[in-house]
Amino acid sequence: MRERANGGRPRTFILTGATGFLGGHLMAALLERGDRLVVLGRASKGMPLRERISRYLDWLGQADRSDQVETAESDFLRPFCGLSAARYEALRSRALPIIHSASDTRFSELKRREIVEANVHGLKGILELAGDSRAPFFHYISTAYAAGIGQTRCPERVEVSGAFANVYEESKAQAEQNVIAACRRRKIPYTLIRPSIVYGDSRTGRSTRFNALYFHVRSLQLIRDIYLNDIRTNDGRKSREHGAALDENGILHLPLRVILPRRGSLNLVPIDYFVSATLAILDEPKEGFIYHLTSPHSKDLEELAAYCESFLKIKGIEFRYGPPNGEPVSPPEALLNRFIESYRPYLADARHFERDHTDQATGGLPVPELTYENFKRCVDYAVSVGWDAGHVS
Repeated sequence: MRERANGGRPRTFILTGATGFLGGHLMAALLERGDRLVVLGRASKGMPLRERISRYLDWLGQADRSDQVETAESDFLRPFCGLSAARYEALRSRALPIIHSASDTRFSELKRREIVEANVHGLKGILELAGDSRAPFFHYISTAYAAGIGQTRCPERVEVSGAFANVYEESKAQAEQNVIAACRRRKIPYTLIRPSIVYGDSRTGRSTRFNALYFHVRSLQLIRDIYLNDIRTNDGRKSREHGAALDENGILHLPLRVILPRRGSLNLVPIDYFVSATLAILDEPKEGFIYHLTSPHSKDLEELAAYCESFLKIKGIEFRYGPPNGEPVSPPEALLNRFIESYRPYLADARHFERDHTDQATGGLPVPELTYENFKRCVDYAVSVGWDAGHVS
């Protein structure tokens, strides 16, 4: 964990999204170095916010720091953030810096209304609190992909794009515009912190979220298990029809073509890098700066496919680039296509993210590389909890 710059004294922040993947890890790191937090959020499935936070801190090994956390059950779509007038006034008068990490990270167009409500309309209340309290800083956790798909080289500045891969990117881009407009109008200093695809801890492999990188591994695992089951219980009749066979070394040869419009790569950073870089930014933020918390070296798809093959003991993943050529799609290929459809734009992603601001803020903090050892550590953990860390929060 990165220490506070210049040996600064502990501070108090307002934090949203503390039961989420990014916000939860950031919460633990802030507490570990002695800061205090006012966490705004909701109860969930009958579990009060305070208990949700306690469970998360316990999972992260920070249960003894719960006395550094004050919770306030909130609703950013309601007046006074859903707080009583007295509670809101007491919080407003403290004039605390705000870290807004709460977000709906789903991609589905079918969920557009909920995603836009959470990511765009849900900003209204927290921005009003920032203005009413004359917050010394408003830090918005966005995404590098708010840059949209209309450009290959993405600078650390806001450039309005008319094209996005999905409603999540679109909503975060609109949210950035709203943050900028509101903060300029109320004269509140702000930063936009833009991580790329964040996976588990590079040192321990632990995570509370198994989408993005993990989703592809799990999809391949499910397809693999269908054919292994066929080979072991049904003499492999279906497998032979689809060109699948198990060799003497226990490797399943399973032809799987993935057709993409162009060659791409994934920009991946571990949660421990996200936390360390964000702490550095919070210590010495520069008003109006955008920070790309991204890797300077995106991961080639062929290399990631080789990681998956080695971990799952399969062979046969093949990428083809360009328009579909009309070849018939096999059942396992059709199943894989259905699984990965929402992530397909990222598999053909050619965006490169400039990160001068981030390097300056972090002193050139290196991004841990996703080696096969790190990949295996993270996926081993996901398998060990059944691909479900929902018990955490």
